[in-house]
Amino acid sequence: MKILVLNCGSSSLKYQFIDMINEKVLAKGLCERIGLEASGIKHEGRKKIEKEIIMEDHKDAISSVIEAILDKEHGVIENINEVSAIGHRVVHGGEKFSESVVITNEIYNAIKECSELAPLHNPPNLMGIDACNTIMPNIPQVAVFDTAFHQSIPEYSYLYAIPLKYYEKYKIRRYGFHGTSHKYVSNRVCEITNKNIKDLKIITAHLGNGCSICAIDGGNSIDTSMGFTPLEGLIMGTRSGDLDPAIVSFIATKENISTKEVEDILNKKSGVFGLSNVSSDFRDLEDAASKGNKNAEIALKAFFYRVAKYIGSYVASLNGVDIIVFTAGLGENSAFARESILSYLSYLGISINTENNNTRGKEIKISTDESKVDVYVIPTNEELVIARDTYELCK
Repeated sequence: MKILVLNCGSSSLKYQFIDMINEKVLAKGLCERIGLEASGIKHEGRKKIEKEIIMEDHKDAISSVIEAILDKEHGVIENINEVSAIGHRVVHGGEKFSESVVITNEIYNAIKECSELAPLHNPPNLMGIDACNTIMPNIPQVAVFDTAFHQSIPEYSYLYAIPLKYYEKYKIRRYGFHGTSHKYVSNRVCEITNKNIKDLKIITAHLGNGCSICAIDGGNSIDTSMGFTPLEGLIMGTRSGDLDPAIVSFIATKENISTKEVEDILNKKSGVFGLSNVSSDFRDLEDAASKGNKNAEIALKAFFYRVAKYIGSYVASLNGVDIIVFTAGLGENSAFARESILSYLSYLGISINTENNNTRGKEIKISTDESKVDVYVIPTNEELVIARDTYELCK
């Protein structure tokens, strides 16, 4: 059974084509600048290609993907009927979905209703579903939700201390994101260690341009740092993370701008980018800090401190911790970031194997055998989670 995994953004489309017999990635790629000038595709199949293609919408992009995987030179299948099912990443499922589902008209409309909670993400996800309905109408489609894994968070944790009527009327609550990533790495570390996830307390740190921490007890998410939107929680590449909510109206008044404009600043111009005036890319910040840039140094320290503080709070939530896992771009590749964060947590009895920590992008235990808490680096694989859920629902 071969699964096509699609992750649709507003002007982009990431994809993987996976053979579920051995979970081998047959092809993968990226369509960029959909609906804009100089749109194109980067594809890896039997060979790598990169070319400009006019893509006015997601239907054009998905048609380009199908053309690429069918191509005689660099494609990987001979007939579209070899695509058994399509798995879609859908960012927000609200309270409606605690697991992945086969997409029906009813499910489609429910996803559409959740667009109010994720106006930047769900509409492009729906565009991808629409495009597949047009191009491949007889192939089953599955929605895999970023928020689903966090539906196990208890009420006392997901409710905000605002009048309850706002939750009842508008469903304002903590939802959490990066669920497929947290689910994958927490399960994967159990496979590596040959331990039962039901017996473990795990903290997973998804650290990239977007960042979140998750407390996992017995395989269930009980708390996570992102909230009603992906803006809450850690300092991120361009997102502010936690702040005093009064700051929003204060800046709006002082700068004579709307609260929506302030929200845009907090999402796109803040985080380590706003603090450093250098970059949202942590590699640039580490380089600048090593050359004496004080703002870059402060931005990094603020970030490391916030991550460690969240991990510490989740140790309290879990009443202990057995395993800490680092994942995503920064978590997988920066030995400096991991060491800096863990330096705050020596009270937990964590001891780091420096040689093992000095690696990039591979599964590895970075704590010593004497460490009271095991610490791992696990590269995330959200596409594989989507493919597995799709396979289980469509086999």
